[in-house]
Amino acid sequence: MTTRVGVVTFPGSLDDRDAQRAVRLAGAEPVALWHRDKDLHQVDAVVLPGGFSYGDYLRAGAISRFSPVMESVIEQAKLGMPVLGICNGFQVLTECHLLPGAMLRNNHLHFICREQKLRVENAGTAWTADYEAGQEIHIPLKNMDGRYTADARTIDELEAEGRVVFRYLDVNPNGSINDIAGISNAAGNVVGLMPHPEHAVEPLVGTGGTDGLRFFTSVLKQLVNA
Repeated sequence: MTTRVGVVTFPGSLDDRDAQRAVRLAGAEPVALWHRDKDLHQVDAVVLPGGFSYGDYLRAGAISRFSPVMESVIEQAKLGMPVLGICNGFQVLTECHLLPGAMLRNNHLHFICREQKLRVENAGTAWTADYEAGQEIHIPLKNMDGRYTADARTIDELEAEGRVVFRYLDVNPNGSINDIAGISNAAGNVVGLMPHPEHAVEPLVGTGGTDGLRFFTSVLKQLVNA
């Protein structure tokens, strides 16, 4: 049976089609999900893509958190469904409290778009099993509100529990605490990160590499072997 991965489109989503293509290249069936529809159409996993949902009005991800589809995403995530939030999707995951902390404006107050070097800190999540802990990868980064922050207790818990999944290397592009580029929930089925793996799945686009494809092959293998 084909594995189905839903990709949510919010008003202002920019990278939903890219995420669908990445899912297809990994060998799964991408399913377009509309933000006003609570029905997840029997998908096995969900991707919340990048963009500027609702124009980042109020705060990035603050309005999308209340979209009807998120009720179902939150419910299924708590039951173990794999959910990946990319950039704006990461912001939505913090706003709906599937992941702790918050995203602030970049410390230099400028939009940034660059190739970013990352280190994989945790290869045990639903979305990173095809990587190795300590592996260094290159993934495109583009954001304005990408500075991850949380209170000291939360940061200590994330570090102690191995829930910092990715860390920026060589340069911290936005001032995130502890160079954090991505985190997971305690169960490891929900992952959020600011860089865009869906833009690093083919040699002819993005970084010119395929370091991001393993996000999507990771979740496919986990679902097939579940």
